[in-house]
Amino acid sequence: METLTGLKRTDYCGNLRITDAGREVTVTGWVQRQRDLGSLIFIDLRDRTGIVQLAFDESTEKEIFDKAFAARSEFVLAARGKVRERSNKNSEIPTGDIEIEVLELRVLAKSETPPFEIAENSQTAELTRLKYRYLDLRRPDLQKNIIMRHKITKITRDYFDENGFIEIETPILIKSTPEGARDYLVPSRVHKGKFYALPQSPQLYKQLSMVAGFDRYMQIARCFRDEDLRADRQPEFTQIDLEMSFVDMEDVLSIGEGYMQRVFKEAIGVDIPLPLPRLTYKEAMERYGSDKPDTRYGLEITDLSDIVKSCGFGVFTSAIEGGGSVRCINAKGAYSVLTRKEIDKLTLDAKGIGAKGLAYIRIGEDGEYNASFSKFMTEDEMKAIFEKAGAENGDVILIIGDNKNSLVLSVLGALRQIVAKRLDIIPKDKYNLLWITEFPFFDWDEEAGQFVAMHHPFTAPMDECLDYLETDKASVRAKAYDLVLNGIELSSGSIRITDPALQGRIFSLLGLTDEEAHEKFGYLLDAFKYGAPPHGGMGIGLDRLIMQMLACESLRDVIAYPKVQNASEPMTDCPAAVDGVQLSDLGIACVEQEAESAE
Repeated sequence: METLTGLKRTDYCGNLRITDAGREVTVTGWVQRQRDLGSLIFIDLRDRTGIVQLAFDESTEKEIFDKAFAARSEFVLAARGKVRERSNKNSEIPTGDIEIEVLELRVLAKSETPPFEIAENSQTAELTRLKYRYLDLRRPDLQKNIIMRHKITKITRDYFDENGFIEIETPILIKSTPEGARDYLVPSRVHKGKFYALPQSPQLYKQLSMVAGFDRYMQIARCFRDEDLRADRQPEFTQIDLEMSFVDMEDVLSIGEGYMQRVFKEAIGVDIPLPLPRLTYKEAMERYGSDKPDTRYGLEITDLSDIVKSCGFGVFTSAIEGGGSVRCINAKGAYSVLTRKEIDKLTLDAKGIGAKGLAYIRIGEDGEYNASFSKFMTEDEMKAIFEKAGAENGDVILIIGDNKNSLVLSVLGALRQIVAKRLDIIPKDKYNLLWITEFPFFDWDEEAGQFVAMHHPFTAPMDECLDYLETDKASVRAKAYDLVLNGIELSSGSIRITDPALQGRIFSLLGLTDEEAHEKFGYLLDAFKYGAPPHGGMGIGLDRLIMQMLACESLRDVIAYPKVQNASEPMTDCPAAVDGVQLSDLGIACVEQEAESAE
C-alpha cells in the first residue's frame, strides 16, 4: 500500500463546484464505483461530503491509468488533479458539473468485496448492516443523520450557554435508586458484594447542583435503563438534561419552548410558532386516549354515554351502569377503506388491547348506514349519535364501551393511530409540539395493589391538592409536564419538592418508612437541610428529537453504534461472557456458567 507522505488533502469531494474549474486539488476517499470504458476510466470517489468524479484517459500516465483500472469498490484512494468542466453533466449530484483530471493517484488501502452495497436506502437486512456497522456508517444517508446529530448537539450547547446554563458532568457510577426501570448494575472489585448502578438519569445530582448554588445546570447526559426495547427506545440513550433554581413551571416551559424553536429553525429550517399548545392530562386522555397524543390529524374521541345510557343495547348500558362510558372516533371519508373485512381486523386489534369488542357504523355515500347494533336503537338515538360524532356520508364511526373509562380511552387512543395509518392521513412534513400538564401525582399499580409515583417521588404536588394528599390520592395532580412531538414523548419534567416535611409526607404515602427513605435518598434529604432553593427542570430525549426531526423509523438510524431489540450489539457481539478470573476478582459467580459446568 502507498502512503499520503507529501500529498495533503486540499478539498472534500462533495464541496467542489464549477467555480473551482482550473484549480489543482487533492481529494481522498472511498471508491463508490469504477467504470471502465476502454480508453476512458471514471471513478466516483466518496467521502462524508459527497461524490466527485475522477477522470482518466489517453493522456494519463500509464502507471496512474493502471491503478485506476485495478481500483475496486471501497478501495481508499488519494488523487491529485485539475478540476475541469464535465462534458456529460450529472444534475443528480452537487458536483455533477465538474470532474478531476487525475495527475497523481495513490492506493492507500484495498478492500475485499463488501457484504452489501454502500448506497443510500440500502435494502440489505438491518441485522447484516449492524454486524458491519462500520460499513453501514459509510452510507450517505446514515452519515447525514450522524452529522445532523452533531449539528443539533452544537446548537443545544450554544442555546443553553447563551441562556446562562453551566454544563456540569455528573457521575456514571452511582448508587442504585428506584426510578421506574431496572438499573444496570456494576460490581465493585474493591468493595466486594456491593454494586454501582449506571444512571437512569442525573436526577438527584442535578438537584444537588441546585443546592450547590449553580442556579442553571445542563448536560448532554448518557442514561441507562434495563428495559424492553422498541423503535424509540435503547438501553443507553442521550438526554439533554437541565435544572433551574428560583423558577416556577412557566420559566421551565419557556426555556424548553425557546430551545425547540431555535433547534428546529437552525437545524432543518422549520419555524415553530410559540407559545406551544397545552393540554392537561385529563384533556389529552379524553380527546386522544393518550398522554402523548399525535395531533397532526383528527380522529378525536367523542363521548356518547349520555345518548346511549338508556338505549336497548345491553353492551352500552351495562358499561355505563358499571361506572364506565361509551365513546367513539369518527373516521372521516373512510367508508371505502374501512370495509367489513377491515373492521373485523380492527376488532381483533381492539380485543388485543383489552376491549371486549368493537361496535361500528358505516355510512354510505348515499346516506344509508349499516351498524352492528342498529336493531337495538331508535332512529332518534342513531341520529343523535351522528350529530354528536359529526358524522357525514362516507364516514365510519368506531365505538368502544366498557365499565372502565381508562380502558375505553386507551383502546380508542390505539385504534386512532391504527386507523390513521390505514387511511394514510398522517402528514409526513408536519411537526406538532405540545405540552401535557397537570399529570396525576399517583398512579395505581394493579400488580402491587397500591399507589405509586407517576413521575418520581421528588415531583411537587399542585398547591391546591395538598389538603387531600392522604384522603383522595386519585385526584392529586402534580407540577409535572411532558413535551410531546407527533405522538412521541420528547421530554418529561417537574417542579421539585424542597420542603423536608412535604417530602416526608410523600414518602410515607408511597409506603416508604423514614429509614427506607434515608437509606435510598439520604444524601439528597440531608442536602435539603442546608438551604435548598426552589427548583425544577426537565430532560429532553436527544435521540428521539433527532429521530423525529429527520423522520427516521428507528432510533438506530440516528445512533452511531446502537443495540438491537434484545439489547445486544451484533458488531462486537456484546454482551459476552467474561473469564473466571475477572469474576473471582469481583467476588461474584455467574449462575448460568455454573449450570453449564454442572452439565
